Amino acid sequence: MTPIRQGRNPRSALASAMCVLAVTGTVLTGCAEEDPNEGTNGVGRLPVEKIQAKTRTAAESAGAVRVHGSVVSGGRTYALDMRLKTDGGEGSVTTEGTTFRLLRLGEQLFVKADAEFWSHGAGQGEGGTGDAAAAAKLGGKFVKVPQGDPSYKKFSGFTDKGVLLDGLLTLHGKLATDGHDEQAGIRTIRISGDKGSGGTLEVSLEGKPYPLRLERAGGAGTLTFSAWGQDFSLREPEKNETVDYGRQLPSS
Repeated sequence: MTPIRQGRNPRSALASAMCVLAVTGTVLTGCAEEDPNEGTNGVGRLPVEKIQAKTRTAAESAGAVRVHGSVVSGGRTYALDMRLKTDGGEGSVTTEGTTFRLLRLGEQLFVKADAEFWSHGAGQGEGGTGDAAAAAKLGGKFVKVPQGDPSYKKFSGFTDKGVLLDGLLTLHGKLATDGHDEQAGIRTIRISGDKGSGGTLEVSLEGKPYPLRLERAGGAGTLTFSAWGQDFSLREPEKNETVDYGRQLPSS
């Protein structure tokens, strides 16, 4: 749903509109505005630093989460749709019109993409047929990434719940609360860094104070977080679905 960008909860606004004036004879009486934190988990009444701390604690302690949206890094935009938990993760990443799938089970990391993805390697202009043959072999398969390969750290970072959230859930500059909102029908408190220029985070006011939506500083992407604590299974690919390249992968 489209977030409501306003300084208070829309339920409060509705309540105010419905009871602005009550007419009894000739007497007009006003209604008190609804407390946007009434009936919530209470974090909206805390100082902003404590809200952020509780949010990070809730995110770190959750067994699983889905991360969906876009991240801008190193001049590239990455569209993510990942499900993560403490011992692995899976999902898809799209950048520059190319989509690849990632799967990690413990230390085992697999990448699945088409032949075109692999043929964009830096060595293609040097080798020709060798690179084309490698791309054909790897395309459409789960390719096991050697831990010593330079791409292992980059790819695994997308599948590591702790690493990914630690890098994303950081607001820059002076923190402040920035009104109430709703995300997918869940009431939230909005916190921001440097009046939004340092990023904006929507925190759930219902249940645990999980982060639900992040606008990164400097227009570096927008992400939503959902399915907190909802476990999911990870399956190692069958042997006929995989390729163990056995050495450094083609650059991509």
